[in-house]
Amino acid sequence: MRSFSRTRVVVATTAVALTAIIAACSSPPPPPPPVVQAPPPVPPITLSAQVIERASAFRGYMSRAAAVSPTFQNGDQIQASLKVGAAYEPKSFMNGAVAYAAVLALQDPTFVASVREVAAHPAQRQEMINNIFSNPSYAAVFKGADSAAGLIIDQIGGDGLKVYAAGKAVKQAAYDVQHSSWSKGVVSDRDGRLAAAKTLSATPALAESADVAVLQQASLGGQTLGLTPRAAPAPYQPVVIRGLAVAALAALGAAGDNNLASIDALSADWATGNCLNMAKLNLYQCLAVSKPHYEDIFCLGQHILMDTGACIAKGAGANLPPEAPRVLPVKESIAVRGAGSNSRKAKTGGKKPAAKKS
Repeated sequence: MRSFSRTRVVVATTAVALTAIIAACSSPPPPPPPVVQAPPPVPPITLSAQVIERASAFRGYMSRAAAVSPTFQNGDQIQASLKVGAAYEPKSFMNGAVAYAAVLALQDPTFVASVREVAAHPAQRQEMINNIFSNPSYAAVFKGADSAAGLIIDQIGGDGLKVYAAGKAVKQAAYDVQHSSWSKGVVSDRDGRLAAAKTLSATPALAESADVAVLQQASLGGQTLGLTPRAAPAPYQPVVIRGLAVAALAALGAAGDNNLASIDALSADWATGNCLNMAKLNLYQCLAVSKPHYEDIFCLGQHILMDTGACIAKGAGANLPPEAPRVLPVKESIAVRGAGSNSRKAKTGGKKPAAKKS
């Protein structure tokens, strides 16, 4: 009887074990651990090659214009300088100013790092891109925007002031050169030089390949332009605001060739563009009526160099130097004897009576 009970226990135990083994074999395997996907890579800093070329073309023109010398010796020198000064098309020139401003802003490491923090989060990145395209002023909220703005104001505003100063020297030369007889000679082919100025004004300036390479490396952080940033408080002028916006879009990876049309629209500023257009119109009117050489010098100094330099300086937020007040001659009779003493009645009354003939 005891043996039978033991057998039943063994059989029962074996059955339970077999049931457990069968249940274990028939149950599904445990689910695999969840796959953690890596976040998408941060897009690289991207700035269209055409934007960089425009920046280089702008920088090259400003350098050449600032180097125009007022020491003219003949009419050929004047015409050569007119060609240098007239050689920009206002719309592409404005785009070039903003493009160069963007390259300058990308030289500020604090500004770039702040924008790149947003670029690491896809949703925030796209939201910021949309905000900047709809309102360029959004770019000024990033840390380091004030020092990036300082770079733009100092460099582009400073270049504008240099061109303006060169224009003042050339304008003064229009008066000084009249002591030379050749300056009073009539300009040959006046219609031709006016047509040439209009053609140059309708042709976008070209960039130099060596300078393009430098700016391209600078925009990507490959090298610096050797600039010292300073904090410039808001509010900012249009060239600064739009330059910061394009730089922020580049740091967000949204300023490549596929975004070029939107970048062009963002770079346009009515006030600065209108200022440049008015400079051109005033130049055409000046050349149309100018006859002697010294009048062409005046057109060059005032309506090319001074007007263009002022447009760029103001658009970047640089202050033009104050104009020296004109000192008008004061008639001695008014200064000494009072107003009205120069009238006909006063003069007649002041005459001594004629001596009677004896």
